[in-house]
Amino acid sequence: MIGIKAVIKGEDDTPPFTRLFEYPDRSDELIFFEAVQMIKQRLSKNLKININECLMVYCGYIIERVRANESVKSIEDNANKVLSLDQVMIGVPESLKKITLIVKTDVDDNSTRKETINIDSPLPTCKYILSAW
Repeated sequence: MIGIKAVIKGEDDTPPFTRLFEYPDRSDELIFFEAVQMIKQRLSKNLKININECLMVYCGYIIERVRANESVKSIEDNANKVLSLDQVMIGVPESLKKITLIVKTDVDDNSTRKETINIDSPLPTCKYILSAW
């Protein structure tokens, strides 16, 4: 079972939004991870991905790390290495300034693990200034 609530904060002038990923049985979970694999295949072909695909990749990474019993601190520290600027479409880094994931997943047959993971600035934003002449 996988349950993820993602709260995403972007630029200061935009309201945060929420995405829910819930997969109550094993077949739904397999579909989720197959979708993540398809996105990774697109990345391997140097295609850029959108904000929803980025969230799927981050969620897949988090679930794998939680199931591997990694610490929350380790997951948060390494999440910035999952994607790079050249892999995402224009505007995605500005839309993903902070991601808060509340993850509930089966770790083994007998236990469930629930964690809150905060990823600040998962993708660095470009440092550019627009000016009028």
